[in-house]
Amino acid sequence: MRILVTGATGQVGRYLVAQLHEARHDVRALTRNPAAAEFPAGVQVVAGDLTDTSTLGPAFEGVDGVHLITFGGDEGQDLANGSEIIGLAERRGIRRATVLGGWSPTSVESALMSSTIGWTILQPVEFMGNALEWAEEIRTKRTVSMLATDPSAMVHEADIAGVAASALTEDGHGSRTYPLTGPEALTPQARTRILAEATGQDITFVQLTEEGERARLKGYGYDDDYVEFGIQLATNPPDASGLVLPTVEDVIGRPARTFSLWAQEHAGQFRTTC
Repeated sequence: MRILVTGATGQVGRYLVAQLHEARHDVRALTRNPAAAEFPAGVQVVAGDLTDTSTLGPAFEGVDGVHLITFGGDEGQDLANGSEIIGLAERRGIRRATVLGGWSPTSVESALMSSTIGWTILQPVEFMGNALEWAEEIRTKRTVSMLATDPSAMVHEADIAGVAASALTEDGHGSRTYPLTGPEALTPQARTRILAEATGQDITFVQLTEEGERARLKGYGYDDDYVEFGIQLATNPPDASGLVLPTVEDVIGRPARTFSLWAQEHAGQFRTTC
């Protein structure tokens, strides 16, 4: 099959490109900057911007399935042109689509669900890669400081990609919404301990006050609305965030990857350099 992967350089997209390529599918990777993209030999790289439907025609031509993200642009804002994107996909004869969903539906999901395309929505509870936000603090202070203490059943990005690959290339996944988790729910303290083991260095968890958490989030450059959203998540997390589900194993036929494995894969990004 020929599959178009949008968001191809992202945390999930790069795994999906690699997995589809390894399975000998014809992979086309969409990126705004093809010159800066690095993909396996044989992957076709095409230029296009999801926020501008007029740039997508060549990318959508002659593909059987498409993996879609719901955001674009420099600020990662929700796409408002979902109906145009899905209309283009229908006109090009695309038969299957997966969507990496977010906190709430966007124009992409709405348009897809009313289209003739077989769709599958992927809803990860949390990326394991979100822990990369801690990397600079761990490298410089050997601490992880945050307000939240509740467990999260975060999922490895490669497993999200694995579910997407199955839905795009196998039957039986149409009109399904897949909530995705890892194999265990871990508190930030537990993740801190696992990162300490993976890096071979002492790392201490520090629980912040609400004001301390606001300062931390603002330090990442987040605006006031996102900061307050972060405070709400930390103080009143969704019940589902700590619920472990078997979806990954049910779809791809093997257990979901652990956070310990993720930590080992990324240990070098957390180690103190001096």
